[in-house]
Amino acid sequence: MDEEITLDERKAAILRAVIEEYTETAQPVGSSAVAAVGSLKVSAATIRNDMVALEKAGYLRQPHTSAGRVPTQKGYRHFVDHIDPKALVGAERRQVAAFFGQMRGEIEEVMRETAALLANLTHYAAVVVDESDEAATVRSVQLVTLAERNVMLVMVLSNGQVLKSSFDFEADIDQATIEAATGALRAALEGRPVSGPGSLTPSGDPAVDGLAGQFHGSLASLVDAERVYVDGTSKVVSAFEAVESVGQVLTILEQQLVVVSLLADVVERGLTVVIGTETGVEPLSECSLVVSPYEIAGEHAGSIAVLGPTRMNYPQAMSAVAAVSSQLGHRLSEG
Repeated sequence: MDEEITLDERKAAILRAVIEEYTETAQPVGSSAVAAVGSLKVSAATIRNDMVALEKAGYLRQPHTSAGRVPTQKGYRHFVDHIDPKALVGAERRQVAAFFGQMRGEIEEVMRETAALLANLTHYAAVVVDESDEAATVRSVQLVTLAERNVMLVMVLSNGQVLKSSFDFEADIDQATIEAATGALRAALEGRPVSGPGSLTPSGDPAVDGLAGQFHGSLASLVDAERVYVDGTSKVVSAFEAVESVGQVLTILEQQLVVVSLLADVVERGLTVVIGTETGVEPLSECSLVVSPYEIAGEHAGSIAVLGPTRMNYPQAMSAVAAVSSQLGHRLSEG
């Protein structure tokens, strides 16, 4: 059982020095490396004694006899809880500003590129979950003929999302019918939330009403609850020494429902960082997640996160996630 101790300023500084050195080297940290930290004005003997106390209290562990020490989940939790994340500066800040300054394209492209940006900033796997459809309104609706007896609905949402659906019909449909059905759909959908469309007004023409009704009835399946964009999985591969750990983590990242549920649970718990077993997902017991929700026009629209080993650079990851989530929500709110 761990001994309970109070982490005074010196012990907290020693723990921080061990974590920072281990993050950099991935090697157990000895007292001599901690003593080299210029801000610690104490003797090597004092540092050794404090490291022993930190180990007994469960903040550090010694993986091998005569080896240095590495942080435990408890040690990382204390470290993270006492971080004051800084705003991104220098090249990273300019990179984020340049990306969102020239952000263009459909929402799917924006989300994919945002995940890539975050992965490049942090060197961890990045996840963007888009749940924005429910809050979006319909900007425009159009029915177009793709091929003989094949008609497509193209619907543009206020968040930039473009939704498409097509059907094959048994008989030819003339252009007048398509135009009339488009008008009926516009009256029912445009300016309304995509999750709460209006009802169709009968035109009295069975062909028009049937065509419009076919597409109106498909809206529920057309609007996805959420979409998941993942980038940087190769960066996760290089972060773990054990092959079995890599395989398990990659499998989780491929399971969109698990990822969405995990991020939603983290956000609901009011956390920004979950470490190791705190995820509640056994294959991620050696991983940490840094998560932030983002909003569009004041409404919750999704979440972004980075996933890496517990030996991640928490201050940098937290700053990057905060900056990207803020900028993403701001730019999408502008349309």
